[in-house]
Amino acid sequence: MIGARFRPQGCDPATGLDCVGLVWAAYAATGRRLSRPHAYPLRGWSEARIVAALQTAGFARDEGRVAMGDVALIALPAGQFHLGLLGGETMVHAHAGLRRVVEAPLDDAARTAVRWRLD
Repeated sequence: MIGARFRPQGCDPATGLDCVGLVWAAYAATGRRLSRPHAYPLRGWSEARIVAALQTAGFARDEGRVAMGDVALIALPAGQFHLGLLGGETMVHAHAGLRRVVEAPLDDAARTAVRWRLD
């Protein structure tokens, strides 16, 4: 999905993805169909609502060692949140500024993010 265009509320790699759509599409590509949140805002989505969406989909907070496919919940300035898929020393995420899905080296925000893993 790297290189797919960024699209708010996007959930299909062919037409575009946002950070939520990327996570759900990546798991769907592995055969895991998850309950996906709908009508969420690009900004201003509360942490409680994001956590509830992750839990509804079957994710549990994980404090152990980072595993490929863990979901990082990153708290950004001004109360904004972002999701990304962790792997080794990189994170795949839908980058709004670059307008596409990218793989980037882990930064401090990703390394210290709350991680979620499917039960």
